[in-house]
Amino acid sequence: MIPLKRVHHIAIICSNYEKSKKFYTEILGFKIENETFREERNSYKLDLSLNGNYIIELFSFPNPPERSSRPESCGLRHIAFEVDHIEEVTQLLHAQDIICEPIRMDEFTHKKFTFFSDPDDLPIELYEL
Repeated sequence: MIPLKRVHHIAIICSNYEKSKKFYTEILGFKIENETFREERNSYKLDLSLNGNYIIELFSFPNPPERSSRPESCGLRHIAFEVDHIEEVTQLLHAQDIICEPIRMDEFTHKKFTFFSDPDDLPIELYEL
C-alpha cells in the first residue's frame, strides 16, 4: 500500500481568469495565498485556501480545450464542500445569481446535498453535515 497522507490540492483550469478568480474568492470565500503570472506560458496560477487549508490551484491558459462534464463523463466528476446549513448557503448563492440544483437527500447517509457550477461549468457539490 502506498502511504498517502491526504489530498494536497485540486487543480482547475479556467477559461476566464478574472471571472473565475472573482467567483472563487468573492463568492465562495477562498483566500488568495499566492498569485503568479508565468510569462513563458502566458498563464496565471492562483493558490487558494479555505479556513487556512490550501485547496485549489486555479490556472489560466490561452484557449484551453473544452472538457465535457455532463452527462457523467470519465474523469474528475466534481469537487465537494461541507456546509452547516445547506438552505442558507443556496440562498446566498441564489443572491449572487448562481443556480443550484434542487436539494436532495443522500440515500446512504441521509444527508442533504446539491450541486451548482463554477464559471466554466465545473460541477461543485455542497454537502450538509
